[in-house]
Amino acid sequence: MEDSESLRRRLRDFVDTRVIPAEDALEDGARAEETRSRLRAAAKEAGLWALPLPAEPGAAGLPLADYLGLAEDEGRSDHGPEVLGSASLLNVRMLATHADPALREWILPGLVDGERHIAYAMTEPGVAGSDPHGLRTEARQGVDGGWTITGRKWFTSAAAHAEMVLVVARTETESAPRDCFSVLAVPTGATGFRIVRELDVLGVGGQYELEFDRVAVPATHLIGPRGGGLRLAGERLALGRTLRALRWVGQAQRAVERLAARLRERRLGADTLADRQLMQRLVFEAELQVRGARLLSEQAAGLVAAGQPSTVEVSMAKVAAARALSTAADSAVQAYGAEGLTAASGLPRLLRTARAARILDGAEELHISSGARRLLREYATAGNQTGRGNDLLEDTIRGSEE
Repeated sequence: MEDSESLRRRLRDFVDTRVIPAEDALEDGARAEETRSRLRAAAKEAGLWALPLPAEPGAAGLPLADYLGLAEDEGRSDHGPEVLGSASLLNVRMLATHADPALREWILPGLVDGERHIAYAMTEPGVAGSDPHGLRTEARQGVDGGWTITGRKWFTSAAAHAEMVLVVARTETESAPRDCFSVLAVPTGATGFRIVRELDVLGVGGQYELEFDRVAVPATHLIGPRGGGLRLAGERLALGRTLRALRWVGQAQRAVERLAARLRERRLGADTLADRQLMQRLVFEAELQVRGARLLSEQAAGLVAAGQPSTVEVSMAKVAAARALSTAADSAVQAYGAEGLTAASGLPRLLRTARAARILDGAEELHISSGARRLLREYATAGNQTGRGNDLLEDTIRGSEE
């Protein structure tokens, strides 16, 4: 069996030499699908496909803790997880644990081999993402046990190619707020399902607004227990945010490498930029933030992989990684000057990710305030142990109830 360090080196080499050079093509609508298919075939041939997915034919079945140790290298490009087959990890885990056996048997093999695609839809237009109680999409159960879903979702990734969307919808009216929602699997070919429009994130598409106009699904498309939707969402959050943090650290490291290379190579008379103290400060500050974010992300990853409470650690990792990427990318652009503002440098792509990172998976302010509330509660107890909460979604719910 290949040792972890050898696997890590091969994975990083694949991302650096195959994925990163293809980023422009992967974001070009005319070339994206052909490029993605070619790179996926190469990943399968290299034995790097679907590393953390269940050991179906073609997947590696790598334990979560081992995969989290590789996520930084895979995430050096935003396209790494998709090209390498791990982007579906959160959906696969949810379905494998909570879906009806027949639905699970139908969809999982296709997800693992990359032939099927599923999207996840929670956020809604006009509803604050930090207040899940405000979700308005409804699902009503009929006498046959099936469900009819009505509402809108947006910022749903990859919905254009999905065969099914996992939708968080309100199913209860008289339960406690946290027990009012369920997750339902909606086929995108169902009558009443419509992609309203593609949304851009700082000029780049890939996110979608969806409409559900009395879309009917059978009872077997309920994922997990009725009323358990927010709990299932909470299960995704810790792992999803930790993966994002690790991947952002990978991109921040990539930006620092670009920064350092520029400082060594750019000559100003007899000197290089690396000889200038202000430039030295740029690389030091960027490296300082990247190393701190890496340690926090690895700590959060260890707790998440072990199934331990990790609320504060995940929040700190998410905020630190977003800030590290912002500092590193901005510093690299500054060192490159006007050239750093061009798409050819690759740096605007990292800057775009960095700015979005402060909002994605919970705005920075949410993580700071909810994490601080938990820290203050815990410091008020005799044990003074931090980060022992259940999940950030619970803090979000509690904060909106206070």
